[in-house]
Amino acid sequence: MTETGIAATPAPGTGVRTGWGAARRRAKAARDQEFTAFVESTGTRLRRSAYLMCRDWHLAQDLTQQTFTRMYAAWERIRDGTNLEAYSRRVLMNAVFDQQRRRSGSEIVLADPPEPADPARAGMPELRIALVDALARLSVEDRAVLVLRHAEDHSVDTVATILGLSVSAVKMRNTRALSRLRDLLGDDFPDP
Repeated sequence: MTETGIAATPAPGTGVRTGWGAARRRAKAARDQEFTAFVESTGTRLRRSAYLMCRDWHLAQDLTQQTFTRMYAAWERIRDGTNLEAYSRRVLMNAVFDQQRRRSGSEIVLADPPEPADPARAGMPELRIALVDALARLSVEDRAVLVLRHAEDHSVDTVATILGLSVSAVKMRNTRALSRLRDLLGDDFPDP
């Protein structure tokens, strides 16, 4: 208050607004740090799942980045009270489905095997390539069920939740997709 009884206007950069801005910056930094930790813990898994869905490491990286971009935009809303692992898989599968709908049916993607050779299976790169090639010949929905159910080892209930299907639909799709995969691989294919 001044001598006239009128409150003085705080100088720019001082007062209550500065404290409020600093608090917002600290909250954003904490939120960003939390999101970064989430990305670091799930990035490899999501990228591997995306690769199994599309057979292209570059596209898998793009799909993973799209997943993280969408999640960051909704981070305030989803970070508390949401199963972030399941949410990230659902966002990734939606990105894969969207990409598949836009992609040309005549496009053929060739890529290296998805992972460095495992010492126990070092002599079997053709096994991995044959599996990935056969998986790519299935519909994107069948691939999603097989990748989530068998490559990521999720329960039928979890896969149903992620894909927005009933449990019986996941079981039926899984059975049919495995049968189709066996037909594509043939009888001479070694059992891993």
